[in-house]
Amino acid sequence: MIEKIKAFLRKDREVLLYLLFGGLTTVVDFGVSFLLYRLLGDAMEQNRLLIHAADAVAWVCAVLFAFFTNRVWVFRSDRRGFLPILLELFSFAGGRVLTFLLQEGVIALFYGVLALNKYAVRIGAAILVILLNYVISKLLVFRKKKESGDA
Repeated sequence: MIEKIKAFLRKDREVLLYLLFGGLTTVVDFGVSFLLYRLLGDAMEQNRLLIHAADAVAWVCAVLFAFFTNRVWVFRSDRRGFLPILLELFSFAGGRVLTFLLQEGVIALFYGVLALNKYAVRIGAAILVILLNYVISKLLVFRKKKESGDA
């Protein structure tokens, strides 16, 4: 039984770590936004746009956290140097912007237009975003270099 568990962990290490760090990314996102809500409390009542500023700061923190954890532990990127890592970061953040916009579009359509249950729509959109973020990270952002000389 222990050997089966070890084999499962070896085989699915990447997906398990992706889900673990995805959960922690959510904690970072919510933690930063809730902290900023608390700090900005009265000011947010005066200027409702501050909630969007707080959410934007939280999103940036969460994306940076996700980038570094995905880069180091999940996908084990071997790129070195300032420019290659910066290119990875921009690719990663660009993918996250696209999936965020997709999420908002799904919510606008299924909740706003079709009037489906907002919680079900949000959960469905989140699952779609998680899957797409994984695919974008694996196939585009942190793709492994092809071995040269191997046929």
